[in-house]
Amino acid sequence: MRRVALATSRHALPDAAGPNANPDLDSPLIVEAAREQGLDVTLAVWNDPQVAWEDYDAVVVRSTWDYTSHHAEFLEWARARRRLFNSYEALRYSSDKHYLLDLERRGVPVVPTRIVELGEEPEWWTGDVVVKPAIGAGSADAARYGDTDEERQRAFAHVARLHAEGRVALVQPYVDSVDKRGELALLYFGGVFSHALVKRAMLNTPEEERDASFRRRQMSAVVPDAVACHVAEATLSILPGTLYARVDLVETPRGWAVMEMELVEPNLFLTFEPHALGRFVDALLAAL
Repeated sequence: MRRVALATSRHALPDAAGPNANPDLDSPLIVEAAREQGLDVTLAVWNDPQVAWEDYDAVVVRSTWDYTSHHAEFLEWARARRRLFNSYEALRYSSDKHYLLDLERRGVPVVPTRIVELGEEPEWWTGDVVVKPAIGAGSADAARYGDTDEERQRAFAHVARLHAEGRVALVQPYVDSVDKRGELALLYFGGVFSHALVKRAMLNTPEEERDASFRRRQMSAVVPDAVACHVAEATLSILPGTLYARVDLVETPRGWAVMEMELVEPNLFLTFEPHALGRFVDALLAAL
């Protein structure tokens, strides 16, 4: 029987408790469904020194939601895994939002992005802007700012705080369509489209209120149009061969544009589509 580890984090375990608990709702479903298909699947915390990773036939990165605070350590761990999904190359590329500049160079439409390296000062667009870390997950440490002098000072302070923590910052214009239509998240398993969801605006709510329950309430299933699928698939063609992928798009005056490409630990929202879980397990079996 093939043994597979689903890599997670301590705070994402089903029995996680405390103020930082954020249980992953998808992984227990994957464990049960994969076992029904003859796989020996267990959850394992990625940075637990007691885990004998070499005993597994494959490791699937799932809810390693704390990797952004241990980025170098996480990549070192990933590089040491013998058989990893997604691959080390995919994790390294997509875990740092410098990739948005690379996608743009390759002709993929992206939300305009300025990377503010350590020691640099930001250049602002007119109108509202978003400041967030270049290495980050979800909406953590991301905030929207207006274009008044006071708001710009707050945005500048946000960049300065990230730099003080040794983190590169990213600045983007706020895309107004998010307030009306939300973001479009497209899920792919084994390179094949599975399902899509709309994510309503997150940054209009204080960060301390954006817990897991709030984020799930912002989601609803949707059927994407062909143009959105084309943009998502052009994005994923940069790194073919992924077991799972999520591409988040927003509608701009120029059409659909990539907000993020999620290849590390995206929530797959398997409970929002009745066939999504089966598609994921089928893709895993095919990859093995």
